Amino acid sequence: AGLCSWFGVSCNNTGRVESLRLRGIGLAGTLNKLDTAAFPALIVLDLNGNNFVGAIPASLSWLRSLAVLDLGSNGFKGPIPPQLRDLFGLVDLRLYNNLVGDIPHQLSRLPGIVHFDLGSNFLTNPDYRRFSPMPTVTFMSLYLNYLTGGFPEFVLGSSNITYLGLSQNNVSGPIPDSLPKKLPDLMYLNLSVNSFSGRIPASLSKLGKLRDLRVATNNLKGGVPDFLGSMPQLRALELSNNPLGGTIPPVLGRLQMLQHLGLNGIGLVSTIPPELGNLGNLNFAELSANELTGILPRALAGMHKLREFGIEFNKLTGHIPAVLFTSWPELIAFQAQGNSFTGKIPPELGKATKLKIIYLYSNNLAGSIPVEIGELVSLSQLDLSANWLTGPIPSSFGNLTQLTRLALFFNQLTGTIPPEIGNMTALQVLDVDTNHLEGELPNTITSLRNLKYLSLFDNNFGGNLPADLGKGLSLTDVSFAKNSFSGELPQSLCDGLTLENFMANHNNFSGSLPPCLKNCTSLLRVRLDQNQFTGDISKVFSVHPILDFLDVSGNQLTGKLSHDWSQCTNLTILSMDNNRLSGNIPAALCGLTSLQLLDLSSNRFTGELPSCWWKLQAVVFMDVSTNGFWGKFPVSTSLSDFPLQSLNLANNSFSGDFPSVIETCCCKLITLDLGNNMFFGVIPAWIGKSVPLLRVLSLPSNNFSGVIPSEISQLSNLQLLDMSNNSFTGFIPSTFGNLSSMMEQLSTWTTIFWKGRVQTFQKTIELITGIDLSSNLLAGDIPNELTYLQGLRFLNLSRNHLSGNIPASIGSLELLEFLDLSWNELSGAIPPSISNLQFLSVLNLSNNRLTGAIPTGSQLQTLVDPSIYSNNMGLCGFPLSAHCLDEGTQDHTQQLGSDVGLCYSVILGVVFGFWLWFGALVFLEPWRVSFSRFLDKLCSK
Repeated sequence: AGLCSWFGVSCNNTGRVESLRLRGIGLAGTLNKLDTAAFPALIVLDLNGNNFVGAIPASLSWLRSLAVLDLGSNGFKGPIPPQLRDLFGLVDLRLYNNLVGDIPHQLSRLPGIVHFDLGSNFLTNPDYRRFSPMPTVTFMSLYLNYLTGGFPEFVLGSSNITYLGLSQNNVSGPIPDSLPKKLPDLMYLNLSVNSFSGRIPASLSKLGKLRDLRVATNNLKGGVPDFLGSMPQLRALELSNNPLGGTIPPVLGRLQMLQHLGLNGIGLVSTIPPELGNLGNLNFAELSANELTGILPRALAGMHKLREFGIEFNKLTGHIPAVLFTSWPELIAFQAQGNSFTGKIPPELGKATKLKIIYLYSNNLAGSIPVEIGELVSLSQLDLSANWLTGPIPSSFGNLTQLTRLALFFNQLTGTIPPEIGNMTALQVLDVDTNHLEGELPNTITSLRNLKYLSLFDNNFGGNLPADLGKGLSLTDVSFAKNSFSGELPQSLCDGLTLENFMANHNNFSGSLPPCLKNCTSLLRVRLDQNQFTGDISKVFSVHPILDFLDVSGNQLTGKLSHDWSQCTNLTILSMDNNRLSGNIPAALCGLTSLQLLDLSSNRFTGELPSCWWKLQAVVFMDVSTNGFWGKFPVSTSLSDFPLQSLNLANNSFSGDFPSVIETCCCKLITLDLGNNMFFGVIPAWIGKSVPLLRVLSLPSNNFSGVIPSEISQLSNLQLLDMSNNSFTGFIPSTFGNLSSMMEQLSTWTTIFWKGRVQTFQKTIELITGIDLSSNLLAGDIPNELTYLQGLRFLNLSRNHLSGNIPASIGSLELLEFLDLSWNELSGAIPPSISNLQFLSVLNLSNNRLTGAIPTGSQLQTLVDPSIYSNNMGLCGFPLSAHCLDEGTQDHTQQLGSDVGLCYSVILGVVFGFWLWFGALVFLEPWRVSFSRFLDKLCSK
């Protein structure tokens, strides 16, 4: 008697236990020690929703009186014991767990089974030849298993099934046309998430009792069949995620009892038929991810019971009808994002007071945000981003105390963030980036105690941030980037130590960084560049094992790099340029083997680079320029090619021969800048073959000597060659005329890897083609072959010992903008073809032995400074004061001129035409450094 009074235990008249209903009470362990002999009269064993594990014991088959066995929603594993066939009185079997193996064919012989549920396991195909039809079964669920092959024959033989669930398997082939004949009493049919193919069989129209038809996520084709409109008993029609195609049949409007309609992702090319407005009982409509066009019919207002409406990611146009929101009083979700709706957001939206989700992002909506949205006090998610909305953020949003997500980014909103935002205490996501918002952040924002994601970037915000922002919060994503914020960052910003993505770049922040950053081990992406931050970097960053991107460039940070950086093994981007960092580079940095971009330029680092340097075998962009590094550049013991595309060592004190690592490991190099160092020796001949992709070769201001190797002409992609201010001797190689990338304008589109990202430039890179061999010891004639380089924009051969005539075909360099041949020993006349240079804005032929009349031409007439021709004793004509006499003689009263105005004329020329160079150089740092260095030298020569 005592046992029979226990919770969940029922006994019969003789005192024997006949029912154990212990559902969902937290029981755990196994059933291995269950004494089945103690329960000879047990009819019901319900252990559903507990935490049992282990195998289902075969001894359960001794409970011969059992009619209901429910072990579902536990953690049982292993196979289904075939001995359960001995439970001859079993009516209800529910085993949804983690069971594996074949479905025992013996179960098909349970003589009285009605409810047969083996769903949500890992079961595989039984031996269908031994599986018998199950005529007593009315409920059969085999969903979420590993069944394969065609439609199971034994199911078709189970003629009394009313509920059939085969979803989430891998059953394939056509849906049997005989299904209505074999299973005439079907009321629920779910074949979703399989691999069925072919058409939806028309014979399904004969299933007069079918209320729920679900065949989503298969490979069905042939359109949405019209016969579905002749099945008025349907309550649910789910066809989504099939390549059906076609249009929405207007006859679907006849399904007066329909409550659920899923047509999303089925390739519809259609308008929305207004007849769907007749579905007065519909509460769920999903038509998203199709090719729907046209307007949203006002007639849909007839769906008075609608709760969830999805038409996202189509091509719908026109206004959103206001009448929908006054006609759908039960509406909780309205999703129309990813269309082309225009006009204003209807203020009537505020009448649908049960709304919880509004997604209108990625449309062409304009006007202000209706203040009436503030009346939707049940709203939990509001996304109006990527539209053309203007005006302020309504202060009425302060009423949305249940809102967890507010996304207004990519609009044209103005004004300030209203202080009422502090009332939205459930808010977890606040994203207003890329607008025209201004002013300071209200202090009330610190009241958002659930905030995790805060994005304010690319606005006009200014002033100081609230000092307590982040205090006690678990912020994961914060972006203040591209504003005008100033002052210090809140020191409590990362209090929760959960920060993952932090962007504060391009502001006016100053002072020290929050020290809590050092303990944020979940940091993934950090951008603090272009501010005025100060302090020791080692006190802010430490061990960040998943950090992928760090940019602190353009600040005033100090300190040395610690050995902790070796544990940031996930780093791919590390940019620290333009700070005041100092000391040696620790060998620990070599442990960053995932690094793709390393920029340490413009700091105060000193010493030799560590010998392990080339363990950084994933680096694509490397810039250590403008520091105090010295010694030989490290060699590599590896024989494999690195992905390195850009290497900048300029403005240091590196010495030694031309780096041999370039030959052995850098065949993908595009940009190489060794300028302003102390490298010496000859340029190796292998450069023409070992770096075939090279576009920029910058070697100025070193101690290189010897002849210029003709093999450079094999660099077919070379666009910029700067070998100035060295001690090269010999002749200019005539083979330079083979530099094919300088022979003609480059393609309109050019792609280059810069700063860790692939960039495509239109009509900019093609402008940067030039050769600078100035300030060397070169002799001989200027090779006529240089005039083959008809894409050349820039040519500087000044301050050498070149002699002979200026090539007569110099005028074939029609795109030339900059030509400096000064301080040589050139003689003869200036070729008349020079007047063909229509883009020439900078010219210097001074300090040579040129004679004769200065050619005239439209562009030459703009170069009015006589100093560009000075110290050529035999020249006459404009702009010199010496006039040319008849028969080629000249006025010997000519003024010699001087170099005083030379730099001035160069600068004027740059203003007129050389601006084209800088449009591209702003984007290409290695090239920008080379050309800036050239212009710096120009005025000192």
